[in-house]
Amino acid sequence: MSNPGSGKPKAWMKAAMTAAGLYNLAWAAYVFANPTGMFETLGLARPNYLLLPYSLGFAIAVMGLGYLVAATNPVRHWAVALMGVASKLGGAAAAVLGVRAGELPETALWLAVVNDLIWCVPFAMILHEAYQQSLQHRRTLSPEIVRMAMRRRTNQGVTLDEMSALSPVLLVFLRHAGCTFCREALADLAAKRKEIEAQGARLALVHMGSEEQGAQFFKKYGLEKVPRVSDPDRALYRAFGLPRGSLGDLFGPKVWWRGFEAGILGRHGVGMLVGDGFQMPGVFLIFHGEVIRSYRHLSAADRPDYLALVTGREYASPEFSA
Repeated sequence: MSNPGSGKPKAWMKAAMTAAGLYNLAWAAYVFANPTGMFETLGLARPNYLLLPYSLGFAIAVMGLGYLVAATNPVRHWAVALMGVASKLGGAAAAVLGVRAGELPETALWLAVVNDLIWCVPFAMILHEAYQQSLQHRRTLSPEIVRMAMRRRTNQGVTLDEMSALSPVLLVFLRHAGCTFCREALADLAAKRKEIEAQGARLALVHMGSEEQGAQFFKKYGLEKVPRVSDPDRALYRAFGLPRGSLGDLFGPKVWWRGFEAGILGRHGVGMLVGDGFQMPGVFLIFHGEVIRSYRHLSAADRPDYLALVTGREYASPEFSA
């Protein structure tokens, strides 16, 4: 994860991490005060060496202090939550194996639930939030870089900045030409083009093929006269914060189902790979050189509502931003 935790942490996360820290410290205090108590509760023989329970208590105390420090910003200190999940799952797994082997009584399972498993839930939610903030950070646009990127010229000889000075521009970054979702996107744009232009906006396309490949490809959808930018090096993609996708982004269950839906049922088919197959797409509404609204795909199978981006009506997507 890269630079998560820049936003204000949620109150429940701080409360959960603080509670975990205090709980661990209470457990450590109990172990130090009564080093054989836990063994007696579980019906186990008292250890011959008190160094064992004292070492266990020390480890619990250290984790507790770590939780309290991480409570200042749980998302920024996501590594502590990851350590917490690992230690809690390890403790629960040890309890299950001990019971199955007959070395621990069944009461150890209840102890594992209270002592370990319930804490995995808030820790996992903190990790998920850290991951989402990491994605958002990677996809955050730098105004300076965008302004430089807007100097790129289209195949018609005008820059994107010059286009956006005349009217809003719906700048669509496509996946590689062989992708069924790229073909579906072009079909959607062709179907919505008149409505988009009726709102006063113009289309512009960014692709990873050569200019000749783009001309032939877009002609199939009646979009050969739409301004386009050939970006085989993906410099423009990077400038607009569009990353390469993960395996989940490109091959998750949603992608397989939508691939069948678009490729077979929608008859968009597939073709030869042209460009980086891992590059994620995106859509940006630009006016006077500024990004007004944007849609960054969480999955290659996402299907944006292009007209909604232009009109600005409410859009139910975590990657839609105004």
